[in-house]
Amino acid sequence: MKVNTVVVCGGGGFIGGHLVADLLKKGAKQVRCIDVKPLDEWYQVHPEAENIVADLNLRDKAFEACKGMDTVINLACNMGGMGFIEKNKGLCMISVLINTHLLMGAREHGAQRFFYASSACVYNADKQKDKKLDVYLKEEDAYPAMPEDGYGWEKLFSERMCRHFREDFGVSTRVARFHNVYGPNGTFEGGREKAPAAICRKVIHAKLSGDHSIEIWGDGLQTRSFMYISDCLKGIYSITESDIIDPINLGSSEGVSINQLVDIVEDIAGIKLKRSYNLDAPKGVNGRNSDNTLIQKLLGWQPNTRLRDGMEKTYRWIYDQMAGRYPAKAREAVAAGR
Repeated sequence: MKVNTVVVCGGGGFIGGHLVADLLKKGAKQVRCIDVKPLDEWYQVHPEAENIVADLNLRDKAFEACKGMDTVINLACNMGGMGFIEKNKGLCMISVLINTHLLMGAREHGAQRFFYASSACVYNADKQKDKKLDVYLKEEDAYPAMPEDGYGWEKLFSERMCRHFREDFGVSTRVARFHNVYGPNGTFEGGREKAPAAICRKVIHAKLSGDHSIEIWGDGLQTRSFMYISDCLKGIYSITESDIIDPINLGSSEGVSINQLVDIVEDIAGIKLKRSYNLDAPKGVNGRNSDNTLIQKLLGWQPNTRLRDGMEKTYRWIYDQMAGRYPAKAREAVAAGR
C-alpha cells in the first residue's frame, strides 16, 4: 500500500492481524494497530507495530487512533458467524459508533484515505431466497434496502456515513463489501467462527475423537462463496488506492453449498462422516455469491486461491491448534491412517 502511516482499527482480529503483518512486510513507515481485546487475546501480535488496546466506540479514543495517520482502515466491529450475529443484533448495531467516530477523527486529523470494511450482509434478503450457486449479487442489489437484521443494517448505515462524509466534508472514503473471508490464524470456536472454520473444527474433532459424525446447521443446501485471506488483502490495497468511491464487492465467485464445503473438508481429512442436520440452528440467507463483474472491470482484480487450496491451509492450521487436546494414541492412530 502506498502509505507512510496507517492505522488498522480492529487489528487484533483475524483480517487485521494478517493485514498488519503484510503492511510491515511491505515497509510501511508506521503501522498503528488498535483493538478492544486485551493484547493476549489478539489473533496476531506484531512487536514492530504500535499496538494499542482501546475502545473505538469512544470518541476520544477514535480521534487518537487517527492522529498523524495518512490512512485509516476500519475493520473494527462486533461480528461473527451466523450463530453470533443472529443472537446479538443490538451489539452488532452499536458498531455504528466506531465508524462514526473514526470518520470524525479522520476528518479532524486530515487523513488522506479512509477504508471501511462492509459486508455482503447489506444485500436485500429478497434476492437471496434461492439455494442456488448462481445467486450472484451485484452492488446495486443492496437497494431497496432489506439487509441482514442488526449486523447488515449497521454495515449499510455505515456505508452511507462514508458517502456523506466524503460528499459533505471531503473525507476520501473507500468501501468494500467483504464476502466470507477465511484462512489460518482466525476464530474456529467459541461462537463467532464462520462456516469454513467451524466445519474444519467439527471434522477434526470427529477424526481425533473417533466419533465419525457431524452436525450441519440447516439442510446443507444453502450456498455461499468464500474468499481466502491473502486475496482479501490484495483487494483491500487495490480498492484503497483506487478512485472507486461507491461500495464494491470483494469476494470469490466460486460458490458452493454447505454440503459441498463439508465434502471438501472430508476429502482433505481423508474421512467420511455421518451427517445430521439441525434445521433450528441459525443459517442465514439461502443463497449468496459475489458478482465480481465491477471489480474485474475497474481494477482487474480476482481471487487467486481456489477454495480447495485455501481450505487445506485453513484445515492444517486448525488441526495444529486442536491436536494437543486429544490423547496421544488418537493422534498416532490418525497419523497411521487408522
